Amino acid sequence: MSHHLDTPLAAQSGQLYTDDLFVFKGERGTVFVMDVNSSVTKADIKRGFHHEARYEFKIHFSGGELEELTYRVAFGEPDGSGKQWLTLHALTGAEARDDGATGRLLLEGMTGEVTSSDNLRIWAGRISDPFYIDLDQLATVNAAFKDGAKLDRSKWRPENAKNSFAGTTVESIVLEVSRDEPLLLLPDGTEIGVWCTTKLATDAGGWRPINRAGHPMMWPIFWPTDTDFTNPANARHPSKDLSENGEEIASAVARVVAANGTAPDPQAYGWSVARQVYPDLLTYQLGTQANYGFAVRNGRTMADNAPEVMFSLVLNTGMTSGLTPDVTKNARSDTFPYVVPA
Repeated sequence: MSHHLDTPLAAQSGQLYTDDLFVFKGERGTVFVMDVNSSVTKADIKRGFHHEARYEFKIHFSGGELEELTYRVAFGEPDGSGKQWLTLHALTGAEARDDGATGRLLLEGMTGEVTSSDNLRIWAGRISDPFYIDLDQLATVNAAFKDGAKLDRSKWRPENAKNSFAGTTVESIVLEVSRDEPLLLLPDGTEIGVWCTTKLATDAGGWRPINRAGHPMMWPIFWPTDTDFTNPANARHPSKDLSENGEEIASAVARVVAANGTAPDPQAYGWSVARQVYPDLLTYQLGTQANYGFAVRNGRTMADNAPEVMFSLVLNTGMTSGLTPDVTKNARSDTFPYVVPA
């Protein structure tokens, strides 16, 4: 599940740990963005993408339990200038769920360069991180969740908010799929569910799931002390989220809303949140303007204030982050690849 936090394991293997997933309408079609390897780990960071890993976008159609389309990105070892060869494959139907399937090669290129065909274009490289949050606010939410306690608003004030990730960078994969691409040729308004995952090659010749992401802020809110990322959520398929982990999410939310008096039936509200975040997919209606907001969560843009939305959801009360999208306006672009290389 996505995270940005500075932990020993993230410092050692940041290339394998997802920071964010974005899905939104672009210039030509639907845009999928996966960010990994935050520089919040400072000097410990290893630049680039892991050459023995796979980075995959998983796409479910119309509420389907299983993915029917996978876009798989892989990278070669860095050359003398730090650039890496990349490949993009597509896998459909049962193959979309099969690590042993090779799929169909769609594009080949280099990091730092736009690679395109008639219906696809991809860019991958180091960028300014568009994510924004004040970690002092997160600490107050974590304290409330830890003990199922009342939120202590005296320890953080929105007027003093600062972006804790100002000046940081991440590795980003940006894939835009044209409206005419046969593999995603669905009517506007069709709902898709999207998640991303990283997988590492094993000595036995298989692939081990390392990390995955759908909704933002899941790890920082629900598992902030799991600095080794041992929670099964990393490797579990989203279809098993609710049955295997729904009770944990529902109970955590129920305790904190009960302590804060924000829900007349804490247990019922806890389960309503569990069912909204599980399965852990970003849902998006093709062809529409994305917005990860209070009333509607439809995809996610890089400007959306995801921490504010998630804090308000899990606490069942309006929470301002004290920050606006303007704090990262220089990390976003209106044109492909929509990110700003660093």
